[in-house]
Formats: sequence, C-alpha cells, structure tokens
Amino acid sequence: MSSPVDTAIEAEIDRLRSMPKAELRVRYRALFKSDPPKAFGPDLLRRSIAYRIQEQAYGGLDPATRRLLNSLMAQQAKSKDGRIVIPRRIKSGAVLVRVWKDQSHRVMVLEDGFAYAGKTYASLSEIARLITGARWNGPRFFGLRSDSRESEK
Repeated sequence: MSSPVDTAIEAEIDRLRSMPKAELRVRYRALFKSDPPKAFGPDLLRRSIAYRIQEQAYGGLDPATRRLLNSLMAQQAKSKDGRIVIPRRIKSGAVLVRVWKDQSHRVMVLEDGFAYAGKTYASLSEIARLITGARWNGPRFFGLRSDSRESEK
C-alpha cells in the first residue's frame, strides 16, 4: 500500500534539479545540521537532500532495517579487510534442494517453518538431522551459510 503523495514535497524535490551547487550545500546544512562531505557533487547532494525531505515527511527506516544496517556497519568496522557478510534471507515459497547419499531432498520454505516429506518443521536443523542421522547446522547443510573455515580464507 502506498502513501498519498504530498504535492508540496514533490515540488520541493523538483526545485532541487535547478539549484546550483552552492545552494544545495546550504540546503544540506539546514537539513543535516552539518557540512556535506567535500566529495559530494551536485547529484549526490540532490539525492541526499531529497531522501531527507521524504524521510521527514513520510517517515524513515523501520526499526528492523535500522538494526540490520547498524549491525552491518559494526561488522564492517571490526573486519580486517572491510568485508561484511550479509545474512541470506529465504522467502516463503522457495524450495531448497539437497542431494544426500544419491537421494534428492526437497524442502519448501513456509511463513512459519519448513515443509519436508509431508510434515512441517520449525527449523532446517531438524530436517537435516532427519536426513543425515547426525546433528547438522540446517542452514549450512542446505547451503545457506558457508563453512566458517571458508570465510577465514
């Protein structure tokens, strides 16, 4: 469902297209309460300003997205090489396939769990245990998470 468009907000954003860089920098300072980065050219200034105007009018990021971005920034800051690992998210309706001992196993992702062999399970680890007879990390078994030794390379 989309929000109603405020014509005043749209007009304000349209005016940014014709603003010279000096005016954009003044507008940036007013909205962000700090000087824009020196590397920001007119295009990036316009985009940043337009985002802030819309954020103030329609609301910002939801708390879950804000937490995810903060955790990714913290992870990047701790990383020696600056890399971050974005968690994979699987949507309901997706089918995970794993071949184990020459037999193909199909798991359907549901809103509230996973369907395998006509039954519903709360976790992929339960299903991996059924298939292998051993304790496995379910996401790793189905290829959704890399082996920790691989990520250290």
